[in-house]
Amino acid sequence: MTEGLQLDMQAILERLPHRYPFLLVDRILKVEGEEKIIGLKNVTINEPFFQGHFPGYPIMPGVLVVEAMAQAGGIIMMHELPDRHEKLVVFTGIERAKFRRPVTPGDQLRIEVDVLSFRTRAGKIQGRATVDGKLACEATLTCAVVTRERERRAHDGSADPVKEEASTAPVSE
Repeated sequence: MTEGLQLDMQAILERLPHRYPFLLVDRILKVEGEEKIIGLKNVTINEPFFQGHFPGYPIMPGVLVVEAMAQAGGIIMMHELPDRHEKLVVFTGIERAKFRRPVTPGDQLRIEVDVLSFRTRAGKIQGRATVDGKLACEATLTCAVVTRERERRAHDGSADPVKEEASTAPVSE
């Protein structure tokens, strides 16, 4: 990626497979080479998870804050892969996750991710999420790069074993 590159929502959609309601990065402010990415998530009361987490005291679930860090990390990692449109970056581990303050509607979550290591099949990142300069969450995340098997099967006409299994399973009443 180009040093100092910024990405708007359309560019993010071109780089990540996630879509509403699970796309948790609204803007990329800066990419520093292949080592660091800084993004934003605007947290609004319209987020579907606030209906149940928690009524009368809405808090963004910590796992979704971690997911936002992983998505930002996925943007920088996928860029370096020549066949990135055929791949997905998936979680393989979360280490040393710490939640320091709640993230609530109206907050702007600043996501900073440092790439600790990355190879064509796996990576490790350190993420930090802040609100108004105060640490909300930090974690070390590991990931694997996998082929988009189901999507490829859908395009080339071969069968999807998950769909086949579901269609041949007995229906209980």
